Amino acid sequence: MSLGRQLDIVFKQLKDELAYLTSGMIFIQIRNNVIGKFGIRHFPLESKDGQLQKLDKGLSESQLQLFRLMAKESLKLKKWTHGEILFEFAVKQNKLCTSVQFESNYNMSNLLSDPDKIL
Repeated sequence: MSLGRQLDIVFKQLKDELAYLTSGMIFIQIRNNVIGKFGIRHFPLESKDGQLQKLDKGLSESQLQLFRLMAKESLKLKKWTHGEILFEFAVKQNKLCTSVQFESNYNMSNLLSDPDKIL
């Protein structure tokens, strides 16, 4: 299954949670171009004048679709098979702002077990 299709599944799974968030970060961990662990890092409460307030609504359906499309488009920039992608998002003045961060991972024991890889 393509990584883009896997990302569609991630967004479908997280849809209900994103409907209550106005900011946060979706993380996906990738090994051999297969998504393993994924989720959202967020603070579900906001503070105004020192008072914590529960969020009543988060991303709209159209914002969620724009976010998913941006995330899929960003996959074209990925050049590795093992790592993590972080999709940060925030709604500011009713506009969705997003960014993406790539992290590649390598395992030294794999390199040391094959001398041709280190020479």
